[in-house]
Amino acid sequence: MSDRLFGLVVLIAGAAYIASALQIQTSFMVDPVGPKTFPILVGGIGSLCALLIMIKPDAEPEWPAGKTWLNLLLALGVLIAYAYTLKPLGFLIPTALAAGILSWQIRPKVVPAIITGLALSAGLYLLFRFVLGLSLFAVPRSWLG
Repeated sequence: MSDRLFGLVVLIAGAAYIASALQIQTSFMVDPVGPKTFPILVGGIGSLCALLIMIKPDAEPEWPAGKTWLNLLLALGVLIAYAYTLKPLGFLIPTALAAGILSWQIRPKVVPAIITGLALSAGLYLLFRFVLGLSLFAVPRSWLG
């Protein structure tokens, strides 16, 4: 029963995602694929996966233990905090902190988690800024004067 309920929730979310993607306004000067295509694909694939879960549910799913739920809540909290701190603190600081904490959750060793957070932050910044051409602020704008 839980798989079918989860599938229904994901199906509704996928349909809502597609509906919101269809509301994206485009100008006449847009590339052939357009900004709607990727969100519609994500919503469509999510909806197909939801239908598959509803059609063929697991006989008796094993739910995680209490500690796993706490780890999942911590990860969710980190990602929400990351989304809210990205704009005021720039890209490097929140990304390093989030990647470090999530890395520590995977393998609870402090030094490798710190190195992973710093390396991911710097590497992703370079990729997004210079390869993909996104206009990201590395640090808070107030630091730039």
